[in-house]
Amino acid sequence: MSLPISDYGLIGDTHTTALISRGGSVDWLCWPRHDSPALFLRLLDDEKGGSCSVEFEALEGSTRRYLPGTNILETTFRTAGGCAVLLDFMPVRPPPTDRCEGPDGDTESRLIRLLRCEAGELRGRFRLRPSFDYARRSCAPWREPDGTVLFEAGEHRLRAGCSHPLALAGEGAEARFALRAGEQVFLVLTQGRDGAVEAVSDLEGAERRLAETRRYWEEWSGRCRYDGPYREAVLRSVLCLKLLTYAPTGAIIAAPTLGLPEAVPGNRNYDYRYAWLRDASFTVTSFVQLGYVREAAEYLRFLRHADPSHGRELRLMYGIDGPVPPEEDLPHLRGWCGVGPVRIGNGAADQTQHDIYGEHLLALHAFLDAVDYDPPEKTDDRLPEALTNLANRALAARNEPDQGIWEPRTPPQHMFHTKALIWVALDRAARIARRIGRLPEERIRGWEEAAAAMRAEYLERGWNPRRDAFTQFYGSDDLDAAVLRTALFDAVEADDPRLLSTLEAIERELGAGDLLYRYRTADGMKGQEGTFTACAFWRVGCLALGGRLGEAEALMERLLTRGNDLGLFAEEIDAATGEQRGNFPQGFTHMALINHALRLQAVAAGKAGGGSAHPATAAPPQAEAAARP
Repeated sequence: MSLPISDYGLIGDTHTTALISRGGSVDWLCWPRHDSPALFLRLLDDEKGGSCSVEFEALEGSTRRYLPGTNILETTFRTAGGCAVLLDFMPVRPPPTDRCEGPDGDTESRLIRLLRCEAGELRGRFRLRPSFDYARRSCAPWREPDGTVLFEAGEHRLRAGCSHPLALAGEGAEARFALRAGEQVFLVLTQGRDGAVEAVSDLEGAERRLAETRRYWEEWSGRCRYDGPYREAVLRSVLCLKLLTYAPTGAIIAAPTLGLPEAVPGNRNYDYRYAWLRDASFTVTSFVQLGYVREAAEYLRFLRHADPSHGRELRLMYGIDGPVPPEEDLPHLRGWCGVGPVRIGNGAADQTQHDIYGEHLLALHAFLDAVDYDPPEKTDDRLPEALTNLANRALAARNEPDQGIWEPRTPPQHMFHTKALIWVALDRAARIARRIGRLPEERIRGWEEAAAAMRAEYLERGWNPRRDAFTQFYGSDDLDAAVLRTALFDAVEADDPRLLSTLEAIERELGAGDLLYRYRTADGMKGQEGTFTACAFWRVGCLALGGRLGEAEALMERLLTRGNDLGLFAEEIDAATGEQRGNFPQGFTHMALINHALRLQAVAAGKAGGGSAHPATAAPPQAEAAARP
């Protein structure tokens, strides 16, 4: 039986990640990178999917947390005879010298499990069985003279080493242990060819890597500038976003999993292990608002290589180091809770979505503000060309329909949210151009005039007097929570009576308590999806900007309790059960959490200082970009 999605915690090394259950089972791992074929995937198939678990005799319960300021997962197990603490981490350490660009940590393509008996006595075992290539490749393990066990299937390779004897058990291996207070056992999983990294042959080697990994994460967390009332949630969210980066290229993935359903039952099961321009750009704004300018610069490095046209041929999404593979179903896998199909690759890569120009320029504007318009040379050299290309793409898309932010499998429409983002693209391009002073005045005025015309158009044509609301697309009667987002970057004034009326309509028709569905229209897919968590945070922003700060803060507090016990959120929440739905954890949700914690801080500061309640004027320098997430 599949575990609830909320049962999992995330660890990683900025190359890949692993999901570990409350009971200590590694049920999801793609190696050596985020988009590699999974070798542990019990998450998606209890029987065929491999895992690495820990089991105890007479287990009574467990609790867990992250070591403060880190992505090291600590799980405490209580048995009838004792208590043990398990630390799970993927080694990453600060490099010997600072690097101007590229990975900010050295990794080993390794997962270490360190178990210590804290009190009494206990018995148990580690069990390990990989299922390479999404359980499409079988292998026969063998035990080496040094006591390690090697699993190999073609190019797929995993070596397991343990402080206690490893014995073969069918297609897997296990190590039994009996510990007294103060005694430890460790298990080390290493991917790749032998000799690529130093072996971990003793407890000292495991503990040294633990100390180095802890130092790396604590130093990284120490640079977080936010110190408001939601610091714990914000810090956990940005630590999660850091795990979604791919350090070798600078890419940022949407989520580390695939196939976790948004609807039960349904067929809304997608692979999110790729770099969506929208999601990654939104992550960049979160990073720069919190002081992580280097991560933002790394994403721009990625985009320079992924899009050598400098915006002229900008795409909706990219692979982390190569193209996005086409969609492919894996019918041999049952799916989470039997909800299939399990699908790899993503067909949305071929969709037309014109909001991406505005998304990218929002992020670029925030980044340039953060570095006081002194970006890396490779970004600055082509900046006028990139601005011109992006603005031209936005201009060409003004009268074109598209699929919009939600990627429905239906014909394109003239989406309100897209039109607002085209205004954003032209507005931010003009703002940046005026600041750098390296583009003709006539061109900049042309962008500003086109932006004004675009704004006038969507405010008129997007308004539906019968519904007393801005609707999903021109001429539509359907509501769309994405409209709320347009107020967060000034595409609609937050105090515009039409927006306030739209908010009321969305709360009434798309609301489920504190949560919001993104829409209620047919989208070409099966099943009733859950509420979309980021939309609930957008509502926080609209309330705050509309002068209802107390309501916004109360809603924010309640929304933070909707994550799991580790503070992690999926893409959606089932309104009836409160269960997480969709791929997990979801970067888009954690970005929204960060941006609205900063927004509330900015609005509160504006009110306390007697100034404007709008973040554009109320935000301190480190949170300036809160006005334009």
